[in-house]
Amino acid sequence: MSFPLNCLLEQDTGYQGFLPERVIILQPKKKPKGKDLTSGEKFINKVIASARIVVENVIAGVKRCRIVKDVFRNRKEEFADLVINLACGLHNFRVEHRSPLQTVNLVDFYFR
Repeated sequence: MSFPLNCLLEQDTGYQGFLPERVIILQPKKKPKGKDLTSGEKFINKVIASARIVVENVIAGVKRCRIVKDVFRNRKEEFADLVINLACGLHNFRVEHRSPLQTVNLVDFYFR
């Protein structure tokens, strides 16, 4: 597996020890036994976690297409790539055409 020079790779602690060359790795810091994380390490972990939430929400949006999340039984070559491309395209379409949330003033709503 190769990565572009000096790209940023955000990885989970499950990938600890995976150190590809020419890559800047951003990984949450584990708490050492019997010690606490510094406030800086805790802050970095929160920043990484907040970015990960965004990624997980996108993955959930793509998995709204059941063919992506269920067992895939098709054996045709390159069909899996087509399926994931279509699922990602549908997710992007939904996001782009999502109607903005309407705010409701509860005081006006209840006391009119």
